[in-house]
Amino acid sequence: MKAAIYTRVSTDVQAEVEFNSCETQESKIRSFISSQEKMEVYKVYSDQGYTGANLDRPALKEMLADIQHGKIDIVIAYKIDRLTRSPKDFYQLIEIFDKFSVSFLSITERFDTSTPSGRLLRNIMLTFAQFERELISERIRDKIAERAKKGMWSSGKPPFGYKKEDKKLAIEPREAGIVKLIFEDFIAYPSIAALYYKLKEAKMFNRSGVPLSKTALDFILKGIVYAGMVKHKGTVYQGIHTPIISTELFDEVQLLKKDKVRPKKSMSYNYCLFPGLVRCKECGSVMCATFSNKLKGGERTRYFYYRCSVVEKRDRSFCSIRHVSADRLDDFIANNLDIIRKNKQYLDSLVYVLNHNNTGNRAGFELELPSMPIMVENVQNILETIVEASKLKGKTEKRAIIKRHIEKVIYSKETIEVILLYSDSVAAASGPLRDPAAEGQFPVSLKDAATSRPPLAPRSRRPNAIVCGSNQMARPVFY
Repeated sequence: MKAAIYTRVSTDVQAEVEFNSCETQESKIRSFISSQEKMEVYKVYSDQGYTGANLDRPALKEMLADIQHGKIDIVIAYKIDRLTRSPKDFYQLIEIFDKFSVSFLSITERFDTSTPSGRLLRNIMLTFAQFERELISERIRDKIAERAKKGMWSSGKPPFGYKKEDKKLAIEPREAGIVKLIFEDFIAYPSIAALYYKLKEAKMFNRSGVPLSKTALDFILKGIVYAGMVKHKGTVYQGIHTPIISTELFDEVQLLKKDKVRPKKSMSYNYCLFPGLVRCKECGSVMCATFSNKLKGGERTRYFYYRCSVVEKRDRSFCSIRHVSADRLDDFIANNLDIIRKNKQYLDSLVYVLNHNNTGNRAGFELELPSMPIMVENVQNILETIVEASKLKGKTEKRAIIKRHIEKVIYSKETIEVILLYSDSVAAASGPLRDPAAEGQFPVSLKDAATSRPPLAPRSRRPNAIVCGSNQMARPVFY
């Protein structure tokens, strides 16, 4: 039985001390292993100077990777809190251990999940941990409600215009001046767009040094906190903080906003394939599906686009991409995924690199690539499913299928990356919608369909990011 020794100490000071607690933990665990039959040390994983409050620890991530590859049979720690101090994280780690048939043992607490009594104790501990979390949540909710009744701010980060002093809201002069100007100017000319450009030209920026977005301006104009009150679950209470504007000014702004509310338009049938999945590589924002109407030959024609949300929230100067034709992008992705599906040489090269260079980034403690080797046939089936779904007439069904297999599309003028969700079971991939974080992921970049050159074999410097060309809006670039 191959045993992994895991040790951890919290502070850098402790980690630097000679014969620190990590060494002591390892020594005691080795003594325990030597007393057991058919048990040997596979490797020691030591996180010196890392907190147990989260799972962002290099040695722990390395150990989880080795567990995934079947190199470990049992994980041994000095105490449970050396592995983690979070009941939630402990439960997630135990789930991973169970998935790969790995036991966990705490030598001081005699906690051993390889035995029925150990598993019973684990379940009892998790039940009490859940009860404790729910009890703490209930107490926090009651405390927040009580603070609101007393007129105290309890919503974390103070709103723009205020700062925290002695756990209370206090006016921040520069920001408060901007807030007052926002309300007064809106009364004079009730247009958020005009207000945005005026503040931008006057260089009246937010705390990050950039113009307040139109969404932020709308939020400020709705903020009853600026009139000296606090709101909790729909109930308004008189606050103990100093107001920035009068109640009369706030009420007048709300009446103006109410008069400007437009009636809801009928929903337009949007044929876009990837709404909510497209990300702009330049500005990092979601590219939302939208449309515009143009008159052509006396008839109205509707054109669909993916538009950067930062352009809507701020203005066109924040991103040079701004928008892209939805029909053009959808067809380009579907056609190129079909080309890749039929290119056996490229897929063999891609799968080989992913299976033999599994050293990509990890999200939290979850391993990015699937536990079993990636199969070319599975990748082909996934690509075929996406391509066939794109040909369906109804938007609901095809979008549901596509979201099962594509986590996101990263768009730029030079390259387009499609992040695929890989499942060991194609049947499972065709089932209900799943959590992308639980799936194996790998990016495939698309090349211009008009280019006759075949995809290049990936190089080892980018083991799980295959860049094989550019989109049809720029000259092909090969890596």
